[in-house]
Formats: sequence, C-alpha cells, structure tokens
Amino acid sequence: MAASTHVSSDNHSTTSGGAWSTRRIATTALFCALAFVLTFVEIPIFPPAPWLMYDPSGIVAFVAALAFGPSTGAIVVILPWVLKTLFSFNVWGHIMAIVAGVALCVPAAIIARRVGGTRGLIAGMVVGAVIALAACIGGNIVVTPLYTAVSTADVIAMIVPILLPFNALKIVINCVVTALIQKPISQIVSR
Repeated sequence: MAASTHVSSDNHSTTSGGAWSTRRIATTALFCALAFVLTFVEIPIFPPAPWLMYDPSGIVAFVAALAFGPSTGAIVVILPWVLKTLFSFNVWGHIMAIVAGVALCVPAAIIARRVGGTRGLIAGMVVGAVIALAACIGGNIVVTPLYTAVSTADVIAMIVPILLPFNALKIVINCVVTALIQKPISQIVSR
C-alpha cells in the first residue's frame, strides 16, 4: 500500500480529510511526554527570588509549535501541566505555567509561519515574548493573592524588582534555546 503524498511545509499536519495523521499524534505525544518530565526539573535562575523556579518544558512546547503549528504547541503546553496536577496539587501555579507557555509559543508560531524565515522567527519571538511577559505579570497580580498570603498591592510592588526580571529571563532562555535547536529537531521529526 503506497503512502499518501501531501505537499506542504508541514508534512505531519493533517491528512487530506483534516484529521491529524497517526505520525503527528505520536510525535505530539512524545513532545508531551518530554515536556511532562521537564516540568519536574526546577532550576532557580534568579537569586533575588530563589523560590521562583524555571523549568525547561516551555522549550519543548515552543519547538513543537514552530515545527507543527500553534495548536500542537498549545497541546504540548497544556497536557503536561494538567497531568502534573495529579502529582502536585499546585493548581494555580500550573495554570500560570499554562498561561505563560501558551502566551509565548502560540503567537510566536503564528507569526513565524506567516512571515517565514529568520525574520518571521525573530518577529514571532519578540511578539510572543511581549505577550507572555504581560500575561505573566497580569496573571501574578490576579492569581498570586488567591493562593498565597501575598496581597495584590504586594504583588504589584514586586513587579519591577522580581516578577519582570524573572519572567523576562525565563522567556529569553526559552527563546534562545528554541532558536538554537528548533531547526535541527524539526528536520529530525520531519523525516
């Protein structure tokens, strides 16, 4: 039985009927599994606030979004954090991680695909970074007082000295590492 031919820049997107191909589902599942494992890797990257941890799962979702589209990126952001809720009851923190991840990778992937090339990737990352930074700050103002003893006024006071630099650093790490690895990984998974 001959394999169907699908001419597209993303040969894993869908079958001709619009459904995801088996290969794309399997690849997305692998990305989700890797992202899930990486949610448990917590690295303190900002010494003034050692309780704020960075996890590299966002890189996996970002690569998936650039390789297979924004919907795949969103799935690879959301599913691992939903699954992690079964192991860790930090629901609010997981919601924040989902908001931050989706805010970064979805707009970046949309722009990168529309503009194309290095210019599209850079423009997408810049726009995604701005949206993600705003989402992180806004999310902290709304969510942090819901599950901690920190007031909204205290969260607002932490924006410039803590939240802005920590989230900016996290976003820069995700963008730089993704920019370095996304092309070779996209080539490997598209074979």
